[in-house]
Amino acid sequence: MDEVSNLKGSGTGVVLEGPNGVLIEQSLRFTFKANNNQAEYEALIVETLLAKEMKATKLLVKSDSALVAGQVKGKFQARDPSLAKYLVFVQTLAKNFISFEFIHVLRDQNC
Repeated sequence: MDEVSNLKGSGTGVVLEGPNGVLIEQSLRFTFKANNNQAEYEALIVETLLAKEMKATKLLVKSDSALVAGQVKGKFQARDPSLAKYLVFVQTLAKNFISFEFIHVLRDQNC
């Protein structure tokens, strides 16, 4: 996942890689103002929904957002009300997978 937020609006990109190396790329442009953490959650939701639609049973998410990774893994509390709502939704979506793993990667390792 990778996000951008600037004066022209905000958006994000999602890349799903299947077991055979098949890549699915999706770009998103938001019709609302989203900060970086909201954009990370939006990308995570889209990625999770795409994986569910593709009938994936295991999902490994890589993100350069330490905050979102910490919240999803239960290491950080979601104190911001809007992020708390995102987190609850992601936790609900994660139940659709046998394995749902979320790891934090450095920005330059985030494809």
